[in-house]
Amino acid sequence: MVTITTSPDFDSGSVLPEATSRSGAAHVSRLDLTGFRNYAALRLDVGPGPVVLTGSNGAGKTNLLEALSFFAPGRGIRKAPLPEVARMSSGVSASGWAAAIQVSGAGGTTSLGTGLEARATGGATRRAVRIDGEPARGQAAFAEHLCVVWLTPDMDRLFMEGGTARRQFVDRMVYGFDAEHARRLATYEQAMRGRQRLLRDNVGDTAWLAVEEETMAATGVALAAARREVVARLNAAIAVEESLREAPFPRAGLAFEGEVESWLDRGPALDAEDRLREVLARGRARDGEAGRALHGAHRSDLVVHHRGKDMAAALCSTGEQKALLIAIVLAHARLLGLARGATPVILLDEVAAHLDEGRRAALAERILGLGAQAWLTGTDTSLFEAFAGQAQIFEVSSGRVSSI
Repeated sequence: MVTITTSPDFDSGSVLPEATSRSGAAHVSRLDLTGFRNYAALRLDVGPGPVVLTGSNGAGKTNLLEALSFFAPGRGIRKAPLPEVARMSSGVSASGWAAAIQVSGAGGTTSLGTGLEARATGGATRRAVRIDGEPARGQAAFAEHLCVVWLTPDMDRLFMEGGTARRQFVDRMVYGFDAEHARRLATYEQAMRGRQRLLRDNVGDTAWLAVEEETMAATGVALAAARREVVARLNAAIAVEESLREAPFPRAGLAFEGEVESWLDRGPALDAEDRLREVLARGRARDGEAGRALHGAHRSDLVVHHRGKDMAAALCSTGEQKALLIAIVLAHARLLGLARGATPVILLDEVAAHLDEGRRAALAERILGLGAQAWLTGTDTSLFEAFAGQAQIFEVSSGRVSSI
C-alpha cells in the first residue's frame, strides 16, 4: 500500500495557507542548453519569480519549457523520442544534446544535468542523468531537488480523448509526491508486455506467466492506491480553496475510477492484489485473443466534473475545459507546496492567450500568491500585464533569448 503524505495540518476541512514564500521555494536560477532543438548553445540566468517568454510562433519558446520538463519523470511535455530533441543543422541531426539547470532554494544551489550522450565504449547513445556532476540513477533522483508541473495546448482535449492521456496526467501529479511511482509504473508496464508476449507466442510456461501476473498485481494495486489517494487529496484541496474566495476558475470534481480502485474501496490492498492476480490468471485465453490485458491498473480513468454546472468535463465548452485544467494544475501546485515545503516550477505554454482579461488577472494573482516560479509563453507581452512588473520578461527569437 502506498501512502502519500501532505502537511500534517491539512485535511479536507482545513484552511489552506499560502504555500511557502518565494524566498524558500526551489526555483531554476540558470538554464544551459547545448544542441537542443533550435538552440546551438544557450545560458539563461533568471530570478525566483515568474518568467515570461514572448516571441513569434516557432521562435523556440516551447523548446525552453520542454528542456525544463526533462527534469521530471517521463518523456517531457512533447513526449518526443530523445534523438529527435537533438538540434538539426543542414538537415542533419546532431548525435546528442545536453540540458542543465541550477536549482536554488533555502538549502543552497544544486546542479542537475541530463541529455543524450554516446556510451564510453561506443555504439548506441544513452540518457545521462547527473546531480552536481555525479551520475544518478534515473530521472526520479531529480525529484529530491525539484518538482515540475505543466499545462500545454496538447492537453486541451484531455477530457475528450481516451483514458491513456488522463492516466498520464494523474501519474505526473503523483510523481510530485512519490518519485518511486515512476519506477512502479515502468515495472507494471514491463510485466504487462512480458505477459502479453508469452500469450501471443502461445508459450505454455504457466509458472512464468504467474510471475508476470504477480508483478502486475503488486505494482498495479500500488499504482491504483497512489493515484486514488492523490486525486482524493486534490479534490479536498480544490473544495477548500474555492470556498475561501470568489472562484475565477470553475470548481472541478475529480474521481479516479476503475476495477482495481473499486476493490480498494471494499477491502485491504492485499485482497485487491489477490483478486487482480486471480482475474489475470483466469483471463489468459481471452487476453491472448484480444492482444491486450483486459484487466488491471491500465484500465482505470480520471473522471472530471464541472461542479458549478453539475456537468461532465467532456460536455463543457472548450473554454470551460481549459479553465478546469488550470484550476486542477494550480490546486496541484498548492498541494505540492504544502507537502514538500516548496512550490513546484510551473510550465504554462500558451495558456494566457485562451483566457479573458479577468481570468488572466486571476491566474497572475494565483501564481504570485503561490510564490511559485512559473514559466509562461505567449506571442504578445500584453497578455501578461496582470503581473504588474513582477515577472521577468524575455524575448525569444531564432534560438536567442534576450531580456526586455
